Order: sequence, then C-alpha cells, then structure tokens
Amino acid sequence: MPIPYRRPGRVATGCAAVAAATLLTGPVWAAPAPSYEALLKRRDVAPISLEAKALAEAADARVLQARARPNPTLSVDVENIYGSGANSGLSSAETTWTVGQNLELWNRRSSRIAAARADAGVAALQRDFALVDAAGRLATTYADAEAAQRRHALAQEALALTVEDARAALKLVEEGREPLLRGIQGEAEAAAARATLDEARAERDAAYARLTATALLETPVTVIDSSLLDQAPAIADETAAALPEVRIAQAERLAAERRIAVQRALGRPDLSASIGFRQSRADDSTAFTVGLSMPLPLFDRNRGNVQAAQADLRAAEARLTGVERTATADRAAAMARLAASSSRVVAADGGVKAAEEAYRLSRLGFEAGRISQLELRATRAALINARNAGIDARLARVRAETELARLQGRAPFGGVQ
Repeated sequence: MPIPYRRPGRVATGCAAVAAATLLTGPVWAAPAPSYEALLKRRDVAPISLEAKALAEAADARVLQARARPNPTLSVDVENIYGSGANSGLSSAETTWTVGQNLELWNRRSSRIAAARADAGVAALQRDFALVDAAGRLATTYADAEAAQRRHALAQEALALTVEDARAALKLVEEGREPLLRGIQGEAEAAAARATLDEARAERDAAYARLTATALLETPVTVIDSSLLDQAPAIADETAAALPEVRIAQAERLAAERRIAVQRALGRPDLSASIGFRQSRADDSTAFTVGLSMPLPLFDRNRGNVQAAQADLRAAEARLTGVERTATADRAAAMARLAASSSRVVAADGGVKAAEEAYRLSRLGFEAGRISQLELRATRAALINARNAGIDARLARVRAETELARLQGRAPFGGVQ
C-alpha cells in the first residue's frame, strides 16, 4: 500500500510558519549605539571613576588640613575673690588673661604633612587606575554585547538555512527520492533552530541592557554598528616597574613609612608656651606672665601606635614584594594569551571559509541526490560551529587585550588615556 503524502504538507506548513515568525520577530533596527571610542571618552562619569576622584579630592583636602597649625588657647583666671578678710568681695581680685600656643616641636607638623601627602599620592594613583578599570569594563561589556548580537544574527542565519534545507528535503520526499522521515526530521530541526534563536535574542537583549547601564546611556542600546571585535589590539611594551599595581604598592609602602614618623612625633612631649597679662585691684598694679607647659611622659609614650605603624610598614613591604613578583608574571601571561587569541582568530577565519565551501558543495550534492540529508546536516552544523568559534575567538582576543591593558595602565585598543 503506498504511503500517503500528507505529512510533507505539514512539514511545508511548519517550515513556512517558522520562516514567517522569523521575519515578524526580527530585530527592530534603530539608531546605532555610540562606538567604543566615543563611550571611552565618557568613562570619567562612571561611578567607579567618580568614587575614586572623590577619594582623591578627600586626600588632597586632608593635606590642606595637615598644614593647619593648632589654634591658640585663650584663658581668663580671676583670683582672691569672695574670700575672707582682705579677700572678701572683689576688692582684692587679680585677673589674668593668658594666650597659649602649642609649639609642635619634634617635627610633628612636617611629619603630619608628609604622611598626608603620601596618602594623597596613593589616592591619585588609585584614581588613575580606576579610569583604566572603567575602560576595561566598558571594553568587555561592549564586546559581550557585540558578540551576543552576532550570535543572534548567526542563529537567524542557522534557522534560515535549516528551513531551506528542510524545504529541499521536502521536495525530495515528494519526488520519492527520500523517505518521509527526512521531512519530519527537517521540521524538528527547524523547531530546535527556532528555540536557539529565541535564546540568542534573550542573551542579546540582556547584553544590550548591561552595556546601557555600564556606559550610562540615556537611550537603551538596540544595535551595535561600530565593531570592537574586529579591531586589532595595540600592545604597549612597558617595564614591570611601570605597572600601575606596582606603583600603587610602592606608594602605599611610602605612606606606611611616613606614618611611623607621625606616631614617633606624637610620642614625644607636647610643649606649649603662654603669655599673659595680670591686673590686681588691691593696688591697681599690672604685670605680664609667661609660661611653658609639658605633659610628663610617665605612662603613655605612644609605643603601641609606633609598633603598629612599623607592622603596617612590614605588611606594605610584603605586599610590594608580592605585587612586583606577580605583576611581571601576569603581564607575560597576558601577552601570551593575547598572542594565542590573535592566532586563534586567524585560524577561526580560515575554518569559517573552509566550512562555507564545504556546505556549498554539500548543498549542491544534496540537491543532485549524491549526498544524503545527514551529510548536509553535518556540514551545516560544522558551518554554524565554525562561525561561533570565530565569535568566541574574537571575544577572547578582546578579553586578553583588556587584561593586558589593565596591567599596563592604559585603555584597551589604544584608546584615549
């Protein structure tokens, strides 16, 4: 009994529905998002940059405060009042006006200013590094969004190819050259490709939202027109001593060393001088007074704070040693990863060309009846995988360049500094 050919009509209807749904749910193209270079110029308004800038300004303000001298002390003393005998009432009152001033000996002020300047130097380096970090985050987010956009376009293409192959298989089924099973398989493949497209669209929209938030854009990103994935990295050869993490660790060590001098100065006697004017009502006489005051360092010599500052210095020296050792190794590893990812891009592009030619030939062979649908499906899957591999290779190159740029203290891809 011959097999009725009603199923192919269902396959054709399913394929047509999938193709129509693809057209109806395709991306709505709007004005393209700003390029990476344009967004990079606005990195100083990123929250991480604003925070670091505010902290640097606070450190500069503390330097200004460290320069301030202690305020003088004004005191008034009235003696010999409301006593007995000659000291009854106010007739024998002696009034003394005194002005006292802390002398800040033992380099107390200069050490305080030096420590504040060292802390301000650390904050300034951290502010510059925050700009580099903001540039790296922007590059990574931009590349992720562009890669998601390309994967979505690739999923659309994969769906179109799957539908086209299913229609070709349907034609062969109607001609009796392929079993009905091939048409059913084509419909299942088209449904799976549709699900993959929906997933790629969700990932693209999420990546767009992350880019909009990271770049602080008022208008949501709907399409990326300027490519970052295709840009060639710009390698800047710098020595390990110039790496920003090393410079920050060196500045932190200097600040810790300066704080030791501050604590040692605070452990010495705090000498104050005073000058005054005394008036006596009993004989209407006047006199000047001078004086010096100093606490006796019997119980508190600030030894604990000095020891703590010395321990902080040892910790800063240990951090500096570790950073110096790891920074050079990290930089070499980042350069190796960047070189490998660049080679991977070249290899992936070659693989895409080969997969495109293989699919073209297999499609011709399938339509001529010399190649089965399974072989056509394998070459189509190989083509999609090769193009996905090309996207992954470019994304890995962006991340390698971003990491190397962060270690070298610059914006990725030779952007504005």
